[in-house]
Amino acid sequence: MAQALTDSNYAEIVEQSSIPVLVDFWASWCGPCRLLSPVVDKLAVIYEGKMNVVKCNVDESSDIPVKFGIRNIPTLLFFKDGQVVDRLVGAVPQAEIEKKIQAII
Repeated sequence: MAQALTDSNYAEIVEQSSIPVLVDFWASWCGPCRLLSPVVDKLAVIYEGKMNVVKCNVDESSDIPVKFGIRNIPTLLFFKDGQVVDRLVGAVPQAEIEKKIQAII
């Protein structure tokens, strides 16, 4: 299962990561987020050690979504060396997410 990303652990998990990071911005009331959640959890297992896969609940941690201009959820941000290198918005298929991951790792 993907690790929780919060305002307090953002720097450690994203900015200081030695490997790329995928952040899933979600909320419990969001239907498409609930559809995407098992896919994100599966990717966390598949890419363990190659990419950190984390989830940010936008209702519990508001600073991170504001910082990156998250307007719609689910939104997936892909980070490399602490910088956003790509993004996907909406409940996209696993194959589309993996294509982005492969381009980054």
